[in-house]
Amino acid sequence: MQDMTLVMAQIDPLVGDIPGNTERVIETVREARIEHGADIVVLPELCLTGYPPEDLLLRPAMARRVAQALATLAERVARDVLVLVGYPGERDGHRYNMAGALYNGQWLGEYAKQALPNYLVFDERRYFEAGTAPCVIEHRGMKIGVLICEDLWVEAPIQQARAAGAELVVSLNSSPYHIDKPAERLALFSARAREAQLPLVYTNQIGGQDELVFDGGSFALDADGECRVQAPTWQVGLMPVGLRRDEQGRVRLVEGEREALPEEDEALYCALVTGLRDYVNKSGFPGVVLGLSGGIDSALSLAIAVDALGAERVRAVMMPYHYTAEISRQDAARQAEALGVHYEVMEIAPMVEAFTATLAESFGDAAADTTEENLQSRCRGVLLMAISNKKGLMVLTTGNKSEMAVGYATLYGDMVGGYSALKDVYKSRVYRLARWRNEQALAEGEAEVIPQRVIDRPPSAELAPDQVDSDSLPGYDTLDAILWHYIEGDESLEAIVARGYEREDVTRAIRLVDRSEYKRRQAPPGVRVTPRGFGRDRRYPIVNGWQPGD
Repeated sequence: MQDMTLVMAQIDPLVGDIPGNTERVIETVREARIEHGADIVVLPELCLTGYPPEDLLLRPAMARRVAQALATLAERVARDVLVLVGYPGERDGHRYNMAGALYNGQWLGEYAKQALPNYLVFDERRYFEAGTAPCVIEHRGMKIGVLICEDLWVEAPIQQARAAGAELVVSLNSSPYHIDKPAERLALFSARAREAQLPLVYTNQIGGQDELVFDGGSFALDADGECRVQAPTWQVGLMPVGLRRDEQGRVRLVEGEREALPEEDEALYCALVTGLRDYVNKSGFPGVVLGLSGGIDSALSLAIAVDALGAERVRAVMMPYHYTAEISRQDAARQAEALGVHYEVMEIAPMVEAFTATLAESFGDAAADTTEENLQSRCRGVLLMAISNKKGLMVLTTGNKSEMAVGYATLYGDMVGGYSALKDVYKSRVYRLARWRNEQALAEGEAEVIPQRVIDRPPSAELAPDQVDSDSLPGYDTLDAILWHYIEGDESLEAIVARGYEREDVTRAIRLVDRSEYKRRQAPPGVRVTPRGFGRDRRYPIVNGWQPGD
């Protein structure tokens, strides 16, 4: 075997756009050949359809369109380079999650994914049959074992490839991000490489798809589990890996570039930016509009939107009422000016008073309560949706995971919107990210992005006089810890109390979570960044008689 260059290709496919994704693959292979002299190019899992294609796989035209894409690749992809590409394939009446090996216009072999994930956000057994056989492709004197994503999370497939003669294993992946996921992958797959005594190349996709976001971060591990090449996260691009034989004839990796993985807050912020950017751009929106209240959630949402789309594509609206503090007005205006976004103020008092007058007879002598508070929020929702309709902008909702967990949000009010940037971000983490973003700005010699006063003030919905969130909720550090144990950890009331939390706080938080499922079902999508987001991977019945306890 001569020395060769393998290129890990981190691309950002668009789900369902098979012709467009096919062109991306062709161009990617061409660039890899020209820029790096690639002998082998490894692309992500299901990159011809995008991941996850979900029920698009059930469309009658799917098999025909994929077949056409494979024929196009065979005809047009660069010669003298082995291309490993992912796609769904129907064989003998069964559908598989497949990887194909293409060289000089010929398909040398196919591999059907064996380990089909069916937990949390994954639902592959709904669509695919599991493969059973290994696939080893011989290329220029080297035997390459092919695996797909979840195959590496279990032990058998890599050992099966080794037994079939593989000297190198490559894995095509569409592995979504959540907090700590990059380090988790690297640790587990290093162990897999050591166990099999095989070098391992892991190519992951990049970009956002509905509630999922993919971080890239492809890497290559030697047979001892040591990382020799690490691609950057959150970037589309090509990363070369050198391959050669040692004196004993074993395939080894040449030491290459190793990008440092970002720290937790940076990675999370990048996930939020990437998720929003791809959701807006892939959906074809010219930009976004959001309500800027002078509070921490809308302030962080605005910063994310500007970083994702640019200031010229972001519109902010302050919609004050009698209970809006003067410093809220000042801070909203200050942030909008600092970030350079279009900013306007719309007073909602006339709308609220008109609704109140219209409803007066129906309400009769009933005392004022949260109904009147919610009217304020719903008036703001109407204004934002009107701007959305007129300007074609998507409304960006600004609520966080803590609020959505306990139902501290108004249906058809502050929940109005097409996407929620902070849907899976707990309130205490919102503060951390706001501080982190300001630190980055100051480190670059720029002014703070989020006014410090916004970070320091007690959080408030400002729907009643002197209102603060702590009037009706435990402090967010306590609340978020309880919520984490209940939602991410699936722990019982008694188990959480045993951790040292007040029974009253735990009971109230759990009841609010359970009672608010109907609201979350009507909430806009938002990127998943924790191990258990609201949406695809936490499915509870709206109507049920379950009671919290042990």
